[in-house]
Amino acid sequence: MIPIRDNIPTRRRPVVTLALIAVNVAVWIAYELRDLEGTVADSGWFPCEIDGVCAPPGLPWPFDALTSMFMHGGWLHLFGNMLFLWIYGDNVEYRLGRVRFLLFYLCAGIAAIALQTVMTLAFGSQAEATIPSVGASGAIAGVLGAYLVLFPGARVLTLVFGFVPVEIPAVAFLVFWFLFQLWYAGFELFAPAGTGAGGIAFFAHIGGFVFGLLAAIPVKGPRQRAPAWPRSEL
Repeated sequence: MIPIRDNIPTRRRPVVTLALIAVNVAVWIAYELRDLEGTVADSGWFPCEIDGVCAPPGLPWPFDALTSMFMHGGWLHLFGNMLFLWIYGDNVEYRLGRVRFLLFYLCAGIAAIALQTVMTLAFGSQAEATIPSVGASGAIAGVLGAYLVLFPGARVLTLVFGFVPVEIPAVAFLVFWFLFQLWYAGFELFAPAGTGAGGIAFFAHIGGFVFGLLAAIPVKGPRQRAPAWPRSEL
């Protein structure tokens, strides 16, 4: 299922969300495209940096943890992440406020990296700990978790089977998405190849999502009824 939009109107310009999208796109075009492997090696996140097994080129690991959150492995990776950030980020930004949303986004990304690193070092092989990770999906997973708490009555227009538009509750979409991450994280955990199997950091998604859930609870207000779409817009 591919989300297209939600039915929560944007009440003011989502400056931070737009800026984050712009930065991610700019990093991809201006920095990564010229030498994808080299830039990932320089600015990606390596779990082995934590226990000192490896010392990748580039900046020290605290900086790599930050820079890796704005890098991607390809056009499709970038487009998918930015689509989710655009759909869900504007409303979360409105509820948290711009400054708090930016801090929340960065902290969600760090939480995602932390869980992926712990699981890789604890259950993966030494070789897997040297595989770099890049992507905004951990931070965006935090946005999804916060959206689930802050807008439980929202609905999302999605493409089912790639082309059939269907309106479904946002809760159903996000819970399904999270269960999907848990399912594949379990496969990675017990697969012979370890946590690096499949090339997707599912534990990062889980870490970011759970962080978003917990961080949004203190700012959750009374439940508001989401507006319905006119039938002509579906």
